[in-house]
Amino acid sequence: MLWKNRIPYMMCSVIFFLSGCVGIPEGVKPVDNFELDRYLGKWYEIARLDHSFERGLSKVTAHYSLRDDGGINVINRGFSAEKNAWKEALGKAYFVNDADEGHLKVSFFGPFYGSYIVFELDTAGYQYAFISGPDKDYLWLLSRAPTVSPGVIEAFISRSKALGFDTSRLIIVKQN
Repeated sequence: MLWKNRIPYMMCSVIFFLSGCVGIPEGVKPVDNFELDRYLGKWYEIARLDHSFERGLSKVTAHYSLRDDGGINVINRGFSAEKNAWKEALGKAYFVNDADEGHLKVSFFGPFYGSYIVFELDTAGYQYAFISGPDKDYLWLLSRAPTVSPGVIEAFISRSKALGFDTSRLIIVKQN
């Protein structure tokens, strides 16, 4: 009898938790006029906040391609020097709102999605992007090339710090 009374509360908690994962951190705004076709392809991870799923990885890349269902295939790949092996994660992504807004939900674990928010983008050439997750513990700088100019890194740090990210914890990813 007790379980029957708790099921509605548990379901509400699960729904609340899952919906919170595609939220946007305070102050972060997805880019407008996002063009998926220009964003597809290979990106190099230049900087990130540390997380267990990427800890110790270098040569990290992300590859985005179209899915048959209109979503996006995601392949994240990085090299673990400790294990002398490549680590790869396959996922899928879908737009949260309109396809011209840089706010997607990404899943690597079945039905669980997290926000992927493009909050700064080189709109002229799509050569770099600043990415946030659902809260300020997730932050990435991606680039089409394995290196970026010091000016791009400075702009990334400055903008991210102004938005409340702890940029003192940033890891610069080794791409060589």
